[in-house]
Amino acid sequence: MSGHHPLPDRKLMESIHQQVTKIANHMERTQIADYVNLLNSPRKLILSNLLAGLSRGVGIAIGFTIFATTILYALQLIGALNLPIIGDYIADIIKHVQYQLEGRTF
Repeated sequence: MSGHHPLPDRKLMESIHQQVTKIANHMERTQIADYVNLLNSPRKLILSNLLAGLSRGVGIAIGFTIFATTILYALQLIGALNLPIIGDYIADIIKHVQYQLEGRTF
């Protein structure tokens, strides 16, 4: 006898099979095959990155517009309080912004 027992070898094979099954399931969940296909297709990669960039750009533009509008609205409310120094400063800012929005220059 060479010292190998059939039972430990069987347990080892079952353990390896379980680990390989776990890895295969994990790979399916992470969609590695789709990612590899995307990397192998430059057109799809460029198109998806272009769409992602456009989406980010539009999102930033919309977000900044909402933010700037909120700030200008708040400044107009503060300007309506007629605080002596702050009111004049805010009025100047609002005038500058309105001129820029109308396409005028100073």
